[in-house]
Amino acid sequence: MKARLLALAATAAPCALLPLPALAVEPGEVVETYADIAAATYADSLATAQELRAAVGALIAAPSEATLRAAREAWIAARVPYQQSEAFRFGNAIVDDWEGRVNAWPLDEGLIDYVDPTYGNGSEENDYAVLNVVATPKFTLSGTEVDATEITPALISGTLHEADGIEANVASGYHAIEFLLWGQDLNGTEAGAGNRPHTDYLQGEGCTGGNCDRRAAYLTAATDLLVSDLDHMVAQWAEGGAARAAVTADPLKGLQAMLTGMGSLSYGEQAGERMKLGLMLNDPEEEHDCFSDNTHNSHYYDGLGVRNVYLGEYRRVDGSLVEGPSLSDLVAGADAALDTRLKAELDASVARLDAIRSAVAGGMAYDQMLAAGNKEGEALIMAAVDALVTQTASIERATTALGIGGIEFEGSDSLDNPNAVFQ
Repeated sequence: MKARLLALAATAAPCALLPLPALAVEPGEVVETYADIAAATYADSLATAQELRAAVGALIAAPSEATLRAAREAWIAARVPYQQSEAFRFGNAIVDDWEGRVNAWPLDEGLIDYVDPTYGNGSEENDYAVLNVVATPKFTLSGTEVDATEITPALISGTLHEADGIEANVASGYHAIEFLLWGQDLNGTEAGAGNRPHTDYLQGEGCTGGNCDRRAAYLTAATDLLVSDLDHMVAQWAEGGAARAAVTADPLKGLQAMLTGMGSLSYGEQAGERMKLGLMLNDPEEEHDCFSDNTHNSHYYDGLGVRNVYLGEYRRVDGSLVEGPSLSDLVAGADAALDTRLKAELDASVARLDAIRSAVAGGMAYDQMLAAGNKEGEALIMAAVDALVTQTASIERATTALGIGGIEFEGSDSLDNPNAVFQ
């Protein structure tokens, strides 16, 4: 669902800071740190995607329970840095225009491969919801004959992804790969993730699900495409890259991007579309990582990514720390009490998201938290939602304290107009 925008009032001109006390840091320094963190986060995302590609190659070469498990573990590891990168969305057009290729959700997975009969025969909204490209080497798409005999990254990105202009036709990215590794999660609001067997990748005798060669080709092509897409984004944030230049050329616009990304991810995207909406609908299909049941981790790392941007620090996969002059330093110079408050609220939201992870480790799956009547699960999710909403209000206060206008945060009907969710 396309969320509406929540416009934030600002009394100053869009690109002029209010007079502030002597600054401990300069806006340009803060934006350089932001770009450095983006570069490191996407570099880690690329490196872990390359490790995923190697694990997928091992699975295809020798399908077994062990190689399938290793590929799944590599996918989960790859989510750790990528989810932290989502704080660079919304305020950066280069990222926004690209993001749908790598992390779009939810998806009509029947476009890609076989699904359970309970999935149905498609919908009025999407004629291709059960196309099953893995089993269909030739088909008609929007009146054009498509030869999908060879499944390639170009076929996925240029023809299948968002086929016929339908956003639910997600053919590429992390979630397409997730589906191919786990299969559908048919457990509803009970515990349990997808349970695709490794035999879905056996070539010849023993193949389950049919078309194991084409399934392997699709998984390989989708993983290659993910690596290519991430390599592209790493280049955008490198020295001389377009995304880095876009935020550093005008530090005030860079600060706008930082605050927009923080507020939009906190509020409309995470608190609203990814968390409260699923709870309102009691629908596990609204889980972000719905096939793997990794949603609790993705939520946590999204929250961590917002805090990274404010504090000007990022802990890399190898344990090293990227840090520098921060938005926190800048806000502290304008309103020390607000900086203290916002840092405490960011810590609180990360802690509430971590409490969800702890509950999952203790035996309550995120699916189960979404079940109607699960008061404990509802309380865990809503505590995190409330903390994210609270910190968003302070992010708005920070824009006022710095005198930065031109800010819009992404909204969500689940937060702004709950009745619309059920219409």
